[in-house]
Amino acid sequence: MAGAIRNQFNLVGNTVNNGTTAGTEGGGAPGGGSTGADSATVQAAIAKDAKDWTLDEQKAVAEDIAAKGEASPAYAKAKAAMDAGTKFSMKLTNGKTLEYRIVGINHDDLADGSGKAGLTFEATNTVLDAQRMNATGTNVGGWDKSELRSRLNSGDLWSLLPAEIQSKVKSVKKMTDNKGGGTAGTPSVTTDKIFLLSTTEVYGDMQSDGVQYEFYKSKGVTTSNYSGASSRWHHWTRSVTPSASTGFRFVVGNGDWDYSNATGVPYVFPAFSF
Repeated sequence: MAGAIRNQFNLVGNTVNNGTTAGTEGGGAPGGGSTGADSATVQAAIAKDAKDWTLDEQKAVAEDIAAKGEASPAYAKAKAAMDAGTKFSMKLTNGKTLEYRIVGINHDDLADGSGKAGLTFEATNTVLDAQRMNATGTNVGGWDKSELRSRLNSGDLWSLLPAEIQSKVKSVKKMTDNKGGGTAGTPSVTTDKIFLLSTTEVYGDMQSDGVQYEFYKSKGVTTSNYSGASSRWHHWTRSVTPSASTGFRFVVGNGDWDYSNATGVPYVFPAFSF
């Protein structure tokens, strides 16, 4: 663990830094068509490069994979896009461009109990800027009670997402240690449309906040082999630091992990599912 950078964010308090946008790949504009099994939208997606999938095509592919698993005609192309780290993009309401990639296939449980979300995506750039987890230096209540979770699911950060994505994302169940306060707790479920990955979902061998996503597993990411999680920017996870009453963990730019006071401001890489 990169102890030298621990708590470096504490000094900047509530400062919010402007993110920078990397080069855009693919198109995020919504397309048309039905999302039924073997629909014209799925067939259109199969016929083109995955990086060019529209939001409607991403959702149609996800629903087809959720219904059919590996038998979906779109499964192989979606998995290849995930393995390659193919980036998609969407324009936010503030004019900035959010880039994101597939990190999970049939991974997250839908909140309504109807099955799995076919695809889960995670942002890869910093256009949601650097944000605090809480207004005060506490992790009591964990992700469940955090200010950042509220802002992502119904507040100012949610409002940055275009209507097309707000109407398409599906509520999923996320397992997280939501106790905080300096002692480990039993993971409990929250229902989220927009969420942050946990340290378990990135590294696989930390705590029990869910299950490692397929993208990171395919890269062999663990707490001792973390280059596959590198991204240039430090960014929050939703996992508390169990042994401390003030901290949440974040992914370091080189892929390692560390923790920051809840008032610190790593960047925010939102995740969502179709």
